[in-house]
Amino acid sequence: MSNEIYDFSRIETKWQKRWEETGLSRAPESPSKKYYCLVMFAYPSGDIHLGHFRNYVIGDVVARYRMMCGYNVLFPFGWDAFGLPAEEAAIKRKRHPREWTLSNIEISRNTLKRAGVIFDWSREVITCLPDYYKWTQWVFVTLYKRGLVKREKSYVNWCPSCKTALANEQVEAGTCERCHSLVSKRELDQWFFKITDYAEKLLADLDTLPGWSQRVKSMQKNWIGKSEGCEIDFTLQDTGEKFSVFTTRPDTIYGVTFMAVAPETEFAKRLADRSPNKEEIIRYISNALLKPEMERTQEGEKDGAFTGIYAINPLSGERIQLFIADYVLPSYGTGIVMGVPAHDQRDFLFARKYGIPVKVVINPPGKSLSEENVTEAYVESGVMVNSGKFSGIDSEKGKTKIIEHLEEIGRGRKKVNYRLRDWLLSRQRYWGAPIPIIHCQTCGYVPVPENQLPVLLPENVKDFIPKGRSPLEDIPEFINTTCPNCKKPAKRDPDTLDTFVCSSWYHLRYADPHNTNAPFSKEEVAKWLPINLYIGGIEHACGHLIYFRFITKVLHDVGYLNFSEPATVLFNHGMVLDKNGVVMSKSAGNVVSPAESMSKCGTDATRLAMLFAAPSDAEVRWNEEAVSGSVRFLYRVWNFTVPNATWLKSQKEIRYIPESLPKPLAEIRRKMHRTIKKVTQEMENSFCFNTAISAIMELLNLVKDCAQTEEIPAQRAILKEVADTVVKLLAPMAPHLAEELWEILGNKESIFKSAWPQFDEEAAKEEEVEIVIQINGKVRTRITVLADTPQDALERLALAEPKVQELTRNKIIKKVIIVPNRLVNIVV
Repeated sequence: MSNEIYDFSRIETKWQKRWEETGLSRAPESPSKKYYCLVMFAYPSGDIHLGHFRNYVIGDVVARYRMMCGYNVLFPFGWDAFGLPAEEAAIKRKRHPREWTLSNIEISRNTLKRAGVIFDWSREVITCLPDYYKWTQWVFVTLYKRGLVKREKSYVNWCPSCKTALANEQVEAGTCERCHSLVSKRELDQWFFKITDYAEKLLADLDTLPGWSQRVKSMQKNWIGKSEGCEIDFTLQDTGEKFSVFTTRPDTIYGVTFMAVAPETEFAKRLADRSPNKEEIIRYISNALLKPEMERTQEGEKDGAFTGIYAINPLSGERIQLFIADYVLPSYGTGIVMGVPAHDQRDFLFARKYGIPVKVVINPPGKSLSEENVTEAYVESGVMVNSGKFSGIDSEKGKTKIIEHLEEIGRGRKKVNYRLRDWLLSRQRYWGAPIPIIHCQTCGYVPVPENQLPVLLPENVKDFIPKGRSPLEDIPEFINTTCPNCKKPAKRDPDTLDTFVCSSWYHLRYADPHNTNAPFSKEEVAKWLPINLYIGGIEHACGHLIYFRFITKVLHDVGYLNFSEPATVLFNHGMVLDKNGVVMSKSAGNVVSPAESMSKCGTDATRLAMLFAAPSDAEVRWNEEAVSGSVRFLYRVWNFTVPNATWLKSQKEIRYIPESLPKPLAEIRRKMHRTIKKVTQEMENSFCFNTAISAIMELLNLVKDCAQTEEIPAQRAILKEVADTVVKLLAPMAPHLAEELWEILGNKESIFKSAWPQFDEEAAKEEEVEIVIQINGKVRTRITVLADTPQDALERLALAEPKVQELTRNKIIKKVIIVPNRLVNIVV
């Protein structure tokens, strides 16, 4: 029976059916030892590709391992079914987004089942169905009632191709993350979640997440962007109108020689209306808004337009020119920057271009600067000069003293600023959850009452092509309604919600997915949450991963949850690249489906090839040839087990292993326990499944010759242990083959109901020997090394010993005599 080829198609079909029939994946109603493993769900704009496959297989390995460790595992899945990717794909194919989306879900679901991923499909959620988005709308209404929703006219990021507004997190390097078109600005009335109200909590609580990588936490800290400084009140010279500016450098206030205003701000519009250069200013603002933010903020020459209006410095009383400048963004502070050319390089370049004075107010230690000898801005701390009564003070102390003085005279205040902006929700597209707000001329904005949710997305829409406004505006039977307060005719909001709202709370719905009276019950959520392990790409660090933390915190504060962070451990898997080194994505059109590989070589081989290609957090350049290597390894496992199955099964009652074993058997047993230890460590910590698989391969290599002779009782017992161990260790990664071999070895229950093998720390120790080190035949010291350490390594270790170096200094070493595992004699 040697070199038998196993029928992977039959085996995989058999066990997938068995798992479904026995409900292996179903989480119990009342877990006694819970483990919630969650992978980020998919946009169903086509079949899953290898990038998804990697994410979900990593989660599956962990879920199966935890089952074998005795946990009640919740491993659910669902579909992020609203949004641009699905809608764009449907438009391209001239199909209704709902029809296209649901058909893709069916295809993708079948692919995932074929991949052997044991999601609990009884808890599946689909965000585009009313039974889900009813509660997405409930989340909106809940936040509205808590004062965390606002509507305001605002300049928003506008994608000219997708024809919709984008949140800051959906803009990458000045382009739309979806279609990569240059993003411009457009002024619209929009809905926002006031996520800035939670900026400090989102920042501070990162320190309570030791299970999140430092990289993700740093990215979120930078995105939230906390700055401590002060807000200073300046006034316009001609009217006395007060306006505020945020700065982290109040110590430089005496060096302000101009002010720059972001073109999007209301203040900029007011200045334009009153400017003697009105036409020039309006033209400049219009042109500035066409530029992407990346272009506006990049290094290099800055431009602006002088308004002809002046402000007054509250401390020096000096007159200051007011410019509109596109390098200033409305998202920073108040959207107005005080220009201090001597101490900010960007301001310095601007001042030199427009002939604005450069006033030095901070001198470096031991040096004196002046406008004449400044060739670039001095941005470090130093001694304050030209600063009235504050001159001569260290600038760091000066910051505090300036703030105290501004507060005393009522012209400023200590202030903390955040880079984080409120979460833009409105989308001018069809395929999304309708925003549950009614516009009433009498009552204003009225949230749809909970008993009238969901606001159903109409299906009788013929034209989904985006036109810069929602297609829902053109459906009278949807738009026209009655105000729930005054009962007068009113209008529904025509926009749909950002799809990130759907994914901001889905982790909670999985705990209670069929609840028709609430999004979830507190009791069910308390059984499973928070998530023990959350798996997904690091590209979501400053979008989804902030949003779902925010919504969890709000629902905690409202009283629906007894925890404020959604996941205790976050794991970011590496991206899958195509043969050209480009990240696989549907938008890039370079995706590869795992279906072909699974059909040709088997699901287990495809899984192993992905897991073996690299550590799970590293990038993988997919190579089809790698699958053939996995096939060969699985054949080796099969041919180690199946030909010996008859006598291996008979070993069930023979557990005797002598204390003293022949050296080959002792080494096999030691290697087995080291392998268990290695694989267990990878399952628990780093998820480097490639090294786990490699360790199993090494164990098999050690026993391949031993498996041919099974007459010695001790050998039979050892090989039985090894066979059971190999199959169990392989089970989470190659589950179909493992189940089949487990059954062939005489077991009735699923291998995932068996216990994960335990390693003996003593048995797992490397065998060590003491080496005597002699010089000219006289014992001088001893070292302990691993048994069978190579002779060249022994020589290096012996010569590196301090005692040996001391005794051989200034002597000529004639030769080194080595007796393996016993001694090293150095002849000098």
